[in-house]
Amino acid sequence: MHTFVIFNPASGHGRGARRVGLYRGLLDRHLRTYDWAATTAPGEEAALADRAIAAGAKLVVAVGGDGTWSQVADRVVASGNPDVSLGLLASGTGNDFGRSLGLSYADPEHAVAALAAGRTRRIDVGRVVSHWRPAATPQAAAGTAWRESPRHFLNLVGFGFDIAVIDATLRARLLRGPLLYKLTALQQLFLYRAPRLRLSDGEKWSTEGRHLILTISNGRIFGGGFPIAPDADLHDGRLDACAIADASPARRARLFNLAAKGGHVGAKEVTLRQDRGFTVRFEERVRYEVDGDVHQARTGEVRLDAVPAALSVVVP
Repeated sequence: MHTFVIFNPASGHGRGARRVGLYRGLLDRHLRTYDWAATTAPGEEAALADRAIAAGAKLVVAVGGDGTWSQVADRVVASGNPDVSLGLLASGTGNDFGRSLGLSYADPEHAVAALAAGRTRRIDVGRVVSHWRPAATPQAAAGTAWRESPRHFLNLVGFGFDIAVIDATLRARLLRGPLLYKLTALQQLFLYRAPRLRLSDGEKWSTEGRHLILTISNGRIFGGGFPIAPDADLHDGRLDACAIADASPARRARLFNLAAKGGHVGAKEVTLRQDRGFTVRFEERVRYEVDGDVHQARTGEVRLDAVPAALSVVVP
């Protein structure tokens, strides 16, 4: 099997660079041959994946966190080639999607051995079908071309409070890892102003009002370990929406603590819904995250759907 490995040295606020040598050594030991490249700029994973697939790679391995994995997975799915599989090695900040597959940051040798074993399974992915453009910051979006092709995702799409936390983590200088997410989230509980939104699954059901956060999930975990969608299943052909209505700062903190262990389920502010697709409408053009990468919608509306059994992924 022709294997191509894509390293993101910038993942995990630089932890990825320290893992390149570790993973190269393990790959040399467990795989007979492979080609590799390292990214030098944000988003370069997608171009490297496209070139690897065009050159005949049958296994494309993404070494990074949720954003790197998602960028590469998007290109594998978009290629339409059912013979190409995705491998994942963790070197990011949250590595949330890996938990849904049983992958661990703490055991790199086990993860590389799984690549060598080559056991795969097909999983669902999500898809954003509305026009979008990259928007790491509001200023970065200006002048960037709109993209009409769908953006596939592995883990989730997040709106509202989620974006405020990502913006705050980018400003952080001293914190790293899951603690970074948790402490910046606690800070934003007191600062964030919740927007008004309407979530629907077509003409059958909808909910609207001011919401602290909305996540549309394929995987179960986000934010460095929060089981935001505890019933999410990578094989059911559905996405899981979790909408949390706005509340006082004290109640926000309580909901935050509950969500850390999945206890938000059943709270009066929390609406959980499963369906094959959702539409989200805001009063103005909205920024949202796709597996940690921030995008901007062309309008106040974002449409998402599930793509059943779209991706072959190596599993432990």
